[in-house]
This record gives sequence, C-alpha cells and structure tokens, in this order.
Amino acid sequence: MTIPHTEPMSKFIRVLALAVACLAGCTTVPEPSRKPGQATVAATEAALVAESYVSEEHPADELDSLAAWPVDDGGLWVIGSAKSTHHLVVFDGDSGQRLREVGGKGDAPGQFNRPNGVAVFGDYLFVVERDNHRVQVLSLPDFRPLTLFGADQLRSPYGLWLHEIAPNELDIYVTDSFMEGRKFDVVPPLAQLDQRVRRYRLHMGDDDALRVESLGAFGDTSPDAALRMVESIGGDPANDRLLIAEEDTRVGTDLREYDLAGRYIGKSVAPGRFRAQAEGVALWDCGSDQGYWVAVDQADPRTVFLLFDRTTLDYRGSFVGTATGHTDGIALHAAATLRFPSGALFAVHEDKAVAAFDLGDVARNLHLNPACVR
Repeated sequence: MTIPHTEPMSKFIRVLALAVACLAGCTTVPEPSRKPGQATVAATEAALVAESYVSEEHPADELDSLAAWPVDDGGLWVIGSAKSTHHLVVFDGDSGQRLREVGGKGDAPGQFNRPNGVAVFGDYLFVVERDNHRVQVLSLPDFRPLTLFGADQLRSPYGLWLHEIAPNELDIYVTDSFMEGRKFDVVPPLAQLDQRVRRYRLHMGDDDALRVESLGAFGDTSPDAALRMVESIGGDPANDRLLIAEEDTRVGTDLREYDLAGRYIGKSVAPGRFRAQAEGVALWDCGSDQGYWVAVDQADPRTVFLLFDRTTLDYRGSFVGTATGHTDGIALHAAATLRFPSGALFAVHEDKAVAAFDLGDVARNLHLNPACVR
C-alpha cells in the first residue's frame, strides 16, 4: 500500500517522523512495529516452500496487485497493476513470461493513473485507480474499456472484492484509504472512518451493457476497531464474511472481520501474528465449505504467508519462499493448469516481479486438508 500522493508506504514510513500534535481523534501514519530480527524470527517459524518460478524483474513497474484469468486455450494469465508506470502487465501464469502491457497514464477510458487493486469476474477485469479516484471495467481478452464508476465518492481507493449475488449482478466492495494533512499522512477523525469501504452493485445486461449503483459505505468508528489504513479485502459468502487488512501498525496490524452487510463482527483474526503489515488476502476454496484464508505478512527480507481455517479462522500454519519478499498483492487460482495441477498462489516480489507457488507443495508442506490437493 502507498500513502496517497506520496512515495510508496514501504519506503516512506522508514523516514516519516510522527507529528508532535494532531487534531483530536486523528493519528499520523506510524513507524512499523518491527524490531531488529523480528521478520527473521517469523520466517524461521514458517515452513519453506520453494517458488516454482520468479518472473524477470522490472523495477520501474512498482507492481502491487494481481488477478488470474483462465485463457480459452487452457492457459492462464496473471494480470498485475504497475503503479509507477500506470499500466497493467500481463504474465503467463504457467511460466511467468511477460506477455504484454496495457494502458498508460491518463484519465481517458483504457488509461490509468496509479492503478492498484485488480479483480476478475468472468471475462470482466476491474481496475481500481487511486489517483483517478475510480474503478474501471474492461473486457477480456481485448482490454476494451466498458465503463467506469465511483469518481463521485471515492477519494483514495486501493483494493476491491467481487461478490456475485444473482445472475448478472455483482456487489463490489472497494477500500478507500483517504488521508488528511499536508502530506496526506494523517488518519482522519474516527467519525469519518465509516467510509473506509464503499459498496456498489453492478448490473450486467446484453452486449456488455453495464449499470452501476452506489450502495453506500461502511466501517467501524470505535477506537479499538476502526479501520485506519486499508487496502486488501476478501470475502467468503458461504460464511457471510469479509476480511479486511488493517495496515496501521500503531493500533496493531491485523485482519478485521465484517459480515457482507458491512457490520463489524467484533474481533480481529490474528492479534500479534503479523510482524510487519497485513497485506494481500485471498480465499483458498477447497470445496464443500472447506479451505483456508491466505494472508500476507509484508516482511523483509522474506514475506511470510499465513494460513487460517476458512470456517473457524484458527491459525493453521505459515510458509516462506526462498526469495519472495515485501509482497503487496496476491492472487490464488485453485483450478488446475498445465503446470499447476492443484492450482497456484501468485505473489508480488519486491514490487518488481511475480513469484508462483504450487498449491500442492503448500498443502503437503503444511499438512493441510487433502481435499485441497488434486
């Protein structure tokens, strides 16, 4: 995640001094709660799962979020948002080969300004643009722009999650981490944090005719549970559950549990387990309501991937790769591909590459439910 209109958070917070005074109810972006050797301890407690590949590095991209889309020929695309170059990058999911780039900086349909969250439903690609304050919908595989929405409500949108509520109808949840202050580094007063997640309903008609309506916003405003800094969000309709990553290390970075109506359930998922920042979150659906949540602990030098039981949210283990570090977004594709018969987890590596993990390797190393391994 990045602080609006500034350098990326992972770099910025290392040099940011806390403000000595603030309006009542406001807080500045904190220093990370990391202590010397803390990330290393977390990594040594985790299982080692070697990456199947790490793609060629492109440092200029500043990759953030990922989405997977099955191609008609049996292949798989992994689509990443490149924040600094304002385009999308398409990778071959089985090999990691960089296939193409899409877009460029601008505010016209099909152009982007600081794209961040990406998600796929069917042949539709949804792209959140932080600095255009909107969500675009494009068709796949041609990346033809179809519609855009949210510009009248969104201020600094980051992540999104899609929920099919009926045939041809989607609910779209978009996190909005707007800030205050001269450097956009001050968390707004608690009363304003009821707008941390905005919800929209998309109606899909014939011939790609799309209609979007706003369903309002939500977010807890109590001191112990308010969402100060948000980006990643995921949902599980079978358990009426949203998990939202709280990135503010001062209040305790964690996953906060809401229901699909936007009501805070009243607990955090894993207090104390995240050593750096809670980032990407994805549901690993193993069928029959079985499976796991996968969440990113954005540690250096290696990312720690935490797994929680889909139903109970109990901690089930963690793993690290041999190289993958400082991960923002992830995409989990549980269906078989030519290279990954049990599916794959794709993760951003150091903002400049994509790493792939075989879900079969993850399940075997962490002794997970055999139903998750094909």
